[in-house]
Amino acid sequence: MVSPYSRRYHVVFFCATPCSRGAAMIIDKSSVERHYTRGDLLERILAALAATGKDIDALVAADLSPVDEFHTRGRDATDELAALAGITADLHVLDVGSGIGGPARHLASQPGCRVTGIDLTAEFVRTATALSRRVGLSDRVSFVAGDALDLPFPAGSFDVVWTQHAAMNIADRPRLYAEMHRVLRPGGRLALQDVLAGSAGPPHFPVPWARRPEESFLVDETAQRRLLAGAGFTVRDCRDVTGTAVDWFAARRARLQSMPLGMGLLLGDDFPAMIANQERNLVEGRVVVLQAVAVRD
Repeated sequence: MVSPYSRRYHVVFFCATPCSRGAAMIIDKSSVERHYTRGDLLERILAALAATGKDIDALVAADLSPVDEFHTRGRDATDELAALAGITADLHVLDVGSGIGGPARHLASQPGCRVTGIDLTAEFVRTATALSRRVGLSDRVSFVAGDALDLPFPAGSFDVVWTQHAAMNIADRPRLYAEMHRVLRPGGRLALQDVLAGSAGPPHFPVPWARRPEESFLVDETAQRRLLAGAGFTVRDCRDVTGTAVDWFAARRARLQSMPLGMGLLLGDDFPAMIANQERNLVEGRVVVLQAVAVRD
């Protein structure tokens, strides 16, 4: 998730569609980082790996998969999106909202492409860098702390912009998609998996990306398509994978709540409530999960 901002400040954003607390929103970006920061995340992950029998001095990327795919359906969703986007070894990919680096490492180790990750949460970036070094992928993946609304890269730097479950904390979608468009080469692709607003009312909180409604900014599919088109993208493929997500939660409900090496390490003590609410939101149609590939015009 997009989540360094050591300084605190407020920015006014205007939503393209109605937000949960009105059209104009005031965001303290440090609150996003606080949501995701644990303070000792790397140590927690290494301890959990050791507790499950892994040699933390001889890790491979696959050892991290239970914890480092910080989105619905984990590695399966990453593989599907990579296939949909046509990710190949010759591409340079920017992962916006790279979290602790799971998808970036997977793309670097499987298709074998070069990946740069960016995330607002400084602890995520430090953890992603350390884990990538431990699994021997530092030559193909790198991570920087920064803001998705002000990407620190020249225009036309990347073949693919990749993002999974990152936009839900971002109110200024026009600027987000404009920045993604700017850093893509002409004809480059945006590969995304997002949680979007459903038709059955606002979500139940807390959820993995927000503990309170004022921290969450969902748009529906119609608004997202309009925003992408306004930024200069043409949507090439689009898949609603909500049903598959519901089945995934149902099959893993008990395991998700109790796994020693899992997303609970990233989200803290209220993780069980977040997961229960996210499954309920999907079942009730309050949120949907969409995969899409859009081409930069």
